[in-house]
Amino acid sequence: MPLQNRVDPKGQLHAVTSRGMFMGNKGHLHNDTKQIVRNFSWNGWIICALQHQGIKRELMAVGEYTELFFLDEATALSAGHRPCGYCLREKYNEFKKTWIGANCEDESQNVNMTDINKINQKERYHRGSKVTFVERMDSLPNGAFIEFELNFYLIYQGAKYLWSFDGYTEKSALSADNVTVLTPKTFISVLASGYEPIYHDSLKAIENE
Repeated sequence: MPLQNRVDPKGQLHAVTSRGMFMGNKGHLHNDTKQIVRNFSWNGWIICALQHQGIKRELMAVGEYTELFFLDEATALSAGHRPCGYCLREKYNEFKKTWIGANCEDESQNVNMTDINKINQKERYHRGSKVTFVERMDSLPNGAFIEFELNFYLIYQGAKYLWSFDGYTEKSALSADNVTVLTPKTFISVLASGYEPIYHDSLKAIENE
């Protein structure tokens, strides 16, 4: 039976076989029988490479962090995760630089990732629930995720793409409707400033149909 460690754009954990392009973690979430018992255990929610330096791990090992899996980087950002400074160093540096430029009045001020983590935590999770906000669908940047009519959609190149654990499955036009935005606000600013997340191959396949 699959472990409950596949993450949707709302940050919810599911037990499905699809693994996706990226791993990540937000601390130790499971008990000794590999059951999820908490939502997070630290505020440094990260996105990691599936493979790095040949390291192999037992999934949900006793006393270790809980390995989570995301369809792609855009999905992970929507769930409130940011690139790891160890296994995704180049993406980490780009994300941090763009985050500071997009969200700080003075880009020269000394802002470290610990500060960013604290801000991120307030805008992604509160009192047991995912933090969301409302915005016009057609005003959102590439890479943003919304919840619309009980489904998750990626905003990309003037269209919305229906999300699934296996990939994007349907393309449709944007509207001016107000929608629930899942990607954290400061991450929206990062995307609007030109940060380009890595997308699942199914996006290009369906875009070109």
